[in-house]
Order: sequence, then structure tokens, then C-alpha cells
Amino acid sequence: MTNAMLNDVPSSVPAIPFVPALERPPASDVVSRVEKKLAEMESLWDLMEIDDEPANPFALPDDLRVSVVIPVYNEKKTVFDVIARVKALPFETEIIVVDDCSTDGTRGWLETVRGAPGLKLILKDQNEGKGAALRSGFAAATGHVVVVQDADLEYDPRDIETVIRPIVAGDADVCYGSRYLYRRSNDRSFLHRLANRVLTTASNLFTGLRLTDMETCHKAFRTNVIRELRLKQNRFGFEPEVTAKIARRKYRVTETPSTYKPRGYAEGKKIGIRDALNAVYCIMRYGMAD
Repeated sequence: MTNAMLNDVPSSVPAIPFVPALERPPASDVVSRVEKKLAEMESLWDLMEIDDEPANPFALPDDLRVSVVIPVYNEKKTVFDVIARVKALPFETEIIVVDDCSTDGTRGWLETVRGAPGLKLILKDQNEGKGAALRSGFAAATGHVVVVQDADLEYDPRDIETVIRPIVAGDADVCYGSRYLYRRSNDRSFLHRLANRVLTTASNLFTGLRLTDMETCHKAFRTNVIRELRLKQNRFGFEPEVTAKIARRKYRVTETPSTYKPRGYAEGKKIGIRDALNAVYCIMRYGMAD
């Protein structure tokens, strides 16, 4: 470095002003802001999905018989209550209970009501999953309409009457009882609600349907419709699989509201992350090909 260059260097370098580091907001504030923003997004979704309320229902025909398929796995605390509520519906029901090799005593309890009028009991020798249990129930159904009802009371059996009406009226071939139609879900877990939104939206993209709740338990079908489908999924992949296959066959699909009282994993909830990932696979697999 030359002397001339050294002379060009200022004798003193101005001090850089001290800027204090930004303090991070407490974690609780961040979570609160995120939840608030997500709640706003949910409200927008709700507004976009709400349609007009359905017309007043008509009287159900006297000779109507509805097959209610109830897949059961370790639900001895609630299964009898579910059966009683289905039996109390104001039309003839064929109750088909499929025990998926329960280990908590459910099977023994069900044996005590074997032979009861209007009740068919199927005891599987091997645990295979909800989808496999439903296939067994569908094969045994003889009613005009077939409805799926879980054995854990998250879904109220009294809503079955609402779910079957569009089919009985001749307005639909399939009807889903949505937890999100005309009302906000009672599920307090945002992750569960978000997962359902994502899966339902993805399913709609592949099927062309406009459902608000693809993953709902309450699904009603004309009996010949569900019999025509070649279902393969053994676990909770039943939901996206059956949705894709009824859409590909151009059946008329609609929704009615169903109430929902969620329970936690400590209370026996069984669906998990593995099932969510499988649902994504099923949406793509059955949405693109049969």
C-alpha cells in the first residue's frame, strides 16, 4: 500500500450506532396469533361452503326398511346405546353389527343380544379394519337404503333420518351427513379440522364433487349402489375410496347436516396420522383410476 493511499484513509471511522436486538415475543403470543389467523381462514371457508337450507322434509313411506351397518372394535361402553338409538328411529331398521375381533369384552356383550328382532350380528375372526367390516355389513344388507353408523356415539344415530331423506325422495343416490354443513363443527382440535378440510378439498379436486365433509361417518347409499362398488380398502381408506368410486360412476351425491360430538384418543379414538397419509394415497389412487 502506497503512502498516498494511506493518506486517503480518514483519521477516524464513524462509530456504527448500536441497535438493540429485537426481542422475541413470548411463544404463547405467537400461538395465539396463529390460531386467530387460522380461525379467520376457517370463517372464510364456512362462508364459501354454506348453501340454502333444505326444504321441509316429506313423510317417509310406511314400507321403508333401512339397513344400518355398525362396525365395532372395542366399544363395549357405547355400542348398546347406539343400537338402542337406531332401534328407536321412526322407521323399520335392519341393524347389522360387525364386530372386528374386539378384545375388551365387546364381543361377549354382543353375544347376549344375538337373535334379537331386527339385529344381525357378524363376529369376525380377525381384526382387519373399518373398511373390511363395512364390506361384510354391506353384503348382509337387505334394506332399501344402507347407512353407516359408528359405534362410539361421536355421531348421533338420530341424524340417520335426515341423511336418508334425499335418497328416499328420489333426489340422490348417495347422501353424506356433513359435520360442517350449516354449522361450525364441535371438534376443538384445529389439526383434526384442518386435516379434514385438506382431505375433503383434495378429494373434491379429483372427483369434481363439492362436498364439505368427505371423511364423515354418516354415509347413506341406495343398496344397489353400494353393492355395485368393488371396495378394497380395509381401514379408514374406505372414505376416500368410496367417494371416488361413486363420483366416477356419476351417481347423484348430496349432503345433509349431522351433529358431531368428538372424543379424544384417551377415550378410544382410533384414526391417526397413518390413516391421514393413506387417505392422501387413496384420493390420488382412486381419483385417477378405478
